[in-house]
Amino acid sequence: MSNTRKTDQKTNATERMRVARAQAERSDRIRRRVVVGGASAAVLALAAGVAFAVGGSSGSSSDAAASGPLVAPANTTGPDGTVITYGKADAPHTLEIYEDFRCPFCEQLETTTGKTVQQLADNGTYKIEYHLATFLDKNLGGKGSRTALAAAGAALNEGVDKFKAFHDVLYANQPDERSDAFGDVNHILDLAGQVPGLKTDGFVKAVQEGTYAPWAAKVNEEFNKSDVTGTPTVKLDGKKLDVLTNGKAASPDEFTAMVKQVTG
Repeated sequence: MSNTRKTDQKTNATERMRVARAQAERSDRIRRRVVVGGASAAVLALAAGVAFAVGGSSGSSSDAAASGPLVAPANTTGPDGTVITYGKADAPHTLEIYEDFRCPFCEQLETTTGKTVQQLADNGTYKIEYHLATFLDKNLGGKGSRTALAAAGAALNEGVDKFKAFHDVLYANQPDERSDAFGDVNHILDLAGQVPGLKTDGFVKAVQEGTYAPWAAKVNEEFNKSDVTGTPTVKLDGKKLDVLTNGKAASPDEFTAMVKQVTG
């Protein structure tokens, strides 16, 4: 056998090994995302096209910070001030969004289609009602969902637009769901610096002292009373929209078409 042929065979074998190794690493990454560590693993309802399945209540109510006095931020709506409404109050339709700040599929939807979702609210097609949860803290361990939601409450107290901008910053900078980076108050405050005018003395104090941690626990309790079984879930006038199919978020055009189908 010629030296050239031997070299070619060796090169091909090396390339096959490289490809096989890359595929194995990719499969391992996917497997780690589908089955996450902890005594109560997060279950992904991929077959149904939704992200993380709700695995019971968050346990926020047992958190020391959440046991203080219940203070609802300004600008809340819904039962006990647990709903956050963005958009024109007299909009003819209502878009309900159910999310957890640590949910990676919520991040995918927000970073893929979030601007379109907001634009349709800004032009008066519908108003958005955010129903937020903290169940991933129980499923994954840590307190990132609770801390982020309490900070979002502090942002809401500064104004609905401040909340929306901070909400978008959190998703744009979401850590791996197995990480509890959002549980670090200093990290949350660093991210808040990306929202012009948000870091007032009152906002910083509320975040550092966990002023809205009991409110975050209450918001999660209301989420648990809903019929939602996974995040993200999006409903328009009560009709569920297929915003996630086989783990892939709907594109802006696909989302707009779904909205038009419901609103006519």
